[in-house]
Amino acid sequence: MRVLQTYNLPFDTKSFFKKYNIDVTVYENGISYETLLNIIENYDGLICLLSDKIDENILKNAKNLKIVSNYAVGYDNIDIDYARKNGIYVTNTPDVLSESTADIVFSLILSVSRRIVEADSFVRENRFKGWKPDLLLGVELYKKILGIYGFGRIGKAVAKRAKGFGMDVIYNTNREEKNDYASYVDFDTLITKSDFISINTPLNESTRYRFDLEIFKKMKKNVILINTARGKIIKEKDLVFALKNNLIKGAGLDVYENEPFVENELLSMNNVVLLPHIGSATVEARGKMAEICTESVVEVIIEKRRPEKCVNC
Repeated sequence: MRVLQTYNLPFDTKSFFKKYNIDVTVYENGISYETLLNIIENYDGLICLLSDKIDENILKNAKNLKIVSNYAVGYDNIDIDYARKNGIYVTNTPDVLSESTADIVFSLILSVSRRIVEADSFVRENRFKGWKPDLLLGVELYKKILGIYGFGRIGKAVAKRAKGFGMDVIYNTNREEKNDYASYVDFDTLITKSDFISINTPLNESTRYRFDLEIFKKMKKNVILINTARGKIIKEKDLVFALKNNLIKGAGLDVYENEPFVENELLSMNNVVLLPHIGSATVEARGKMAEICTESVVEVIIEKRRPEKCVNC
C-alpha cells in the first residue's frame, strides 16, 4: 500500500505507517497541482492540506485512491460529491483545533479593540515618551455584544470565552433549544446589533461572500469584524471600502479571499490586524491533527472500514 503526503507534518508519519507496511511518500515542502495530477494514480491514500486543490481532475486520475485525508476541519478544497460517487472516502480533523482557534479569535478581538499591534510598534519605534490620558485609546469588551456567525464547535468555544469577559453573546445558524451562554437571533439582528462579529462558519454556497458592502452598510459604525474561518466568506475589496469610509471600525483576519494574497490596502491600515492563517497553530492541535489524518488512512486501507472522521459517507 502506498500513501502520498503533500507536505511535512509535525508528526512522524513514516514511522507510524511503517508499522502497517505502508510506504509513504512525503513532499516536505509541498507539491504542485500538476505533479499531483501526474502521480496520484500510483497511490492508495492521500494526506493533503487545505491549500491542495483536490478537484475532479485529480480524482479522475486517482485510479487506486481509497481515501483523501484532509489536514483541516474544512474540506472545501475537495470535490466531495465526485469522491462520494466514486467510492473515495474523505476525512477531516474536527474537535482538536476548536480551542486553539477560539483562542486566536479572542487574540484578534483584543488586538484590534485595544490596538495591541499598533501600540507594540509605537514602543519599538521609540515614540513612547510617557503616559498620556489620550494615548492609543481603545474600547472595552465588557457589556459589549459579540455576534457569532457559525455556532459549531469553534463558535461555541468562542462564546464561552466571551462570557468570561462579561460580553453578551448572540449567534446565528445552528439554532439550539437550550443554551446558557448565547442567544439565537436572525442574521439581520446579528449584523445590526453586534459590537463585535466573529465568523466561524464553514465555506459553502450559502456563506460564500455573505459579508459584502451591503452587509457592512447595515452594521454599527463601531463594529469590529473577526474572520478565522474562510477568506471567501468576505468580499475583501468591499471590506477595504468599508474600513476606508468608516462604515466599520476595524477588522482582524487570519484568512483571506485569495490566500496567500492579501488586498494591498489592508497592509497599511492601523485598525486591521493580519495573521498568516495560524488559527490552529499550536503544538497540541497540529500534532493531533496529523495523528487523526494517519489513523484515518489506516482505518480505510488496512482495516478496510468506514473511517471515523468521514465527511462524505
